[in-house]
Amino acid sequence: MCMFCAAVPVVGAVGAKLNVEQNHKIALDEDTLASPKPIAVITASVVCLLLVGSLVYHTTMFGR
Repeated sequence: MCMFCAAVPVVGAVGAKLNVEQNHKIALDEDTLASPKPIAVITASVVCLLLVGSLVYHTTMFGR
């Protein structure tokens, strides 16, 4: 398995874990006015970049 294909589920899992931890922390600290970080958007962007990288790698002579 290439590094792009292996990294897609890893990035998804880490992003989901960070998002859940952030939501849990915000729910426990209701009195704070901290704005949540866009972890889901960043995770989706990184996954899309990895998919594009995988597509390029597997359709060029480098991936054959």
